[in-house]
Amino acid sequence: MKNNLLLVLSIVLLFSCSKNSRSEDNHVKNIDELNIAIKQAKPGSEIVLANGIWKDVQIKLYGHGTKEAPITMRAETPGEVFIEGESYLHLGGDFLIVSGLYFRNGHTPSSGIIRYKIGKDSTAFNSRVTECVIEGFTQPSRTKIDRWIEFYGKDNQLDHCYIAGKSNDGVTLLVYHDGNENTNNHHQIVNNYFGPRPRKGGPRGETIRMGDSKTSLSPGRVNVSNNYFEACNGEVEIISDKTAYNSYTNNIFNKCEGSLVLRHANFGTVDGNIFIGGDESNFYGGVRVINAGHWITNNYFYKIRGVEFRSGLAIMNGIPMTPINRYRQVSDAVIAHNTWVDCKSPWQIGVGQNIASAGVLPKSEIRSAAPIRTTIANNLVYNSQEDKTPVINYDDMDGILFKNNIIDNGGSQYSTYDVFKNEKLKMKQVNDWLYVPENTQNQSMDSVFVGFDFGKIDHDLLGDTRAKNNRVGAINKVASAEKFVIDKKKYGPKWFSPEKAITKPNVFTASSAEGDLANNIKKAKSGDIIELSDEVYTIGTSLKIDKEITLRSKGTDKVQLVFKVPTNSPAFEMNPKGVLRLDNLDIKGENSSLAFGILEQNMSSAYNLFIDNCVIEDFGHILKATKGSFADSISVSNTTIQNCDNGFTLAAEEKGNYNAEMVTFVNCKFINVKSDVINFYRGGYDESTIGGFLTLSKNTFTSCGGKDKTGTLIKTPGIINVLISGNIFKNNPVKLVALLWGEKNNHELNNTIERSGQMKVEQQRKLDLMY
Repeated sequence: MKNNLLLVLSIVLLFSCSKNSRSEDNHVKNIDELNIAIKQAKPGSEIVLANGIWKDVQIKLYGHGTKEAPITMRAETPGEVFIEGESYLHLGGDFLIVSGLYFRNGHTPSSGIIRYKIGKDSTAFNSRVTECVIEGFTQPSRTKIDRWIEFYGKDNQLDHCYIAGKSNDGVTLLVYHDGNENTNNHHQIVNNYFGPRPRKGGPRGETIRMGDSKTSLSPGRVNVSNNYFEACNGEVEIISDKTAYNSYTNNIFNKCEGSLVLRHANFGTVDGNIFIGGDESNFYGGVRVINAGHWITNNYFYKIRGVEFRSGLAIMNGIPMTPINRYRQVSDAVIAHNTWVDCKSPWQIGVGQNIASAGVLPKSEIRSAAPIRTTIANNLVYNSQEDKTPVINYDDMDGILFKNNIIDNGGSQYSTYDVFKNEKLKMKQVNDWLYVPENTQNQSMDSVFVGFDFGKIDHDLLGDTRAKNNRVGAINKVASAEKFVIDKKKYGPKWFSPEKAITKPNVFTASSAEGDLANNIKKAKSGDIIELSDEVYTIGTSLKIDKEITLRSKGTDKVQLVFKVPTNSPAFEMNPKGVLRLDNLDIKGENSSLAFGILEQNMSSAYNLFIDNCVIEDFGHILKATKGSFADSISVSNTTIQNCDNGFTLAAEEKGNYNAEMVTFVNCKFINVKSDVINFYRGGYDESTIGGFLTLSKNTFTSCGGKDKTGTLIKTPGIINVLISGNIFKNNPVKLVALLWGEKNNHELNNTIERSGQMKVEQQRKLDLMY
């Protein structure tokens, strides 16, 4: 009897404990249940979101946990709770933890997707978001500004998250520093995977930004470490640091078309980072230095091909007595124990010096203050082939102390500026991008300069101590380099893989029967190929392109597509993520239609257009950009464009933005295109935005521009990079072939001009400032 009583009491006690445990583990299935659970939460509470799709949920997680007993909100199964539609997660209070959520198929209706603040005054402190994904959660319109992640408060953390695909205006992650509650914040941004951010076409496309110019004198002490950045190509600044005492350590920048930029920062630490470039792009960048007191140490740069603002090491000129939002003179910086391998002109000093522009810019914009009180020491530059200009000096380097920097310049001596010791080094190739000096005795490699406080550079890139074996460059030991691998699984959530399956494209055949081509496009998957087998196709409706599609003739002869679409309608309607490849086609329209039209609204992401070996004729417009639209690449080759009212009009934006990044015409014929043959526009002056790019090579322009009111055949106002080479301009009734901006990267060479006006280069151009 006694034993039975004890058994009953034990069961009752167990049930009671289980019930109390379940009350702390609150399983919720919808937003109403979630809001109730949040309201009832107390230290130690755990709120579990049921697996499935949570659509149009604005989650405001407010509560006060403790260090020992935080309030946790997590997915039932990590990665199986999908946040979609108009949704966000905002946090306020203390010691909150969120994990396992997947944001997709939507956008935030507010300022941030993940925000460490609710409303105006409920700020989060000591809170953490971990193991979450934000993928393509971008605004329907590229012109609408938002930030995906907004840091406020102090001691907050973002770790092991994957963030990728932001295509609209605004920085991806912004750390606010306004107000005492947001300074000296010690935030942690660690072990994240920052995936591809496409080219934006203007400013405000950073992946991370610390503060802004108004808070640039504020101390941040943010730690950005052990993150992986891949193809973060939004703009020239991957990271834009605009506050003080922040650190960037042990990050990987893989094929990113931008730089880590100490924009308004002071006393920043850039240590142990790896920058991997390649031959396929001239836009991969390194570190750009502005302002005072930075330590840039133990970094490794491979095949960084960018120039000036994107060079491997860009040390800028400053503006004397600069306003707070401009460029302060570089001073008291230390750049030591770094390695550059096969980088193009890796050291560029005095970048941005623009004294020659004093006639067209206000005094407050002239960067004439060269770097001072700066030390560049114990660095290694290795080139497998000779680089004629490993150092480019735009101004005065007398304020820089160069000590024991070593170069192996492909076996050639380099003595300009007397900043290097020339050595012949035996380099071991560890993998595709990692090269390290062999452990052979070399007095120059082993005899390092010891400057003030250099003792704090106590480890190398791979963590080996410098106490007993201190060498020039970023890496001390071959053995450590041989063991080093980049394990992408260390970054982002354990449950998520950014790797996308590669599928072989399907090849379909479309006949000229009514609707057959449109139906084939509709059923095709992205990357598929559609071959056209008949001679002539008559098409009465626009063809929607919202995926990657190739249209090509099945045989060797050109197939003719005759479009009879309504007035002002396009033959091809370019939608977000549309990639159209046309090969060996004759595309014929009517004077009231467009060959390629872009949506008037909700162009949430870029389109691409590739045309080869085609004829395009009899359209009112070949292509006309809309406001907010953006083409990453427009490439036209071996193609005839004739008898059209207008050509390519990429001029729908206002100051700063532009409608395409890479625009290329090679070996094409333009015949009787009456106006806007090529009109590529970017308004306003902003020296840190360095696009777009127009290349015209080996083309022929005949009888074009007759109705162009500007009298200019090729219009490129504000476009930074223009190359017009090897073209023939014949019998074009215009005053100017082009008016180029000589101060920027605008060039023309080996062109033939007959009865077509002149090619004019204006070295300095007066433009409206953007700020």
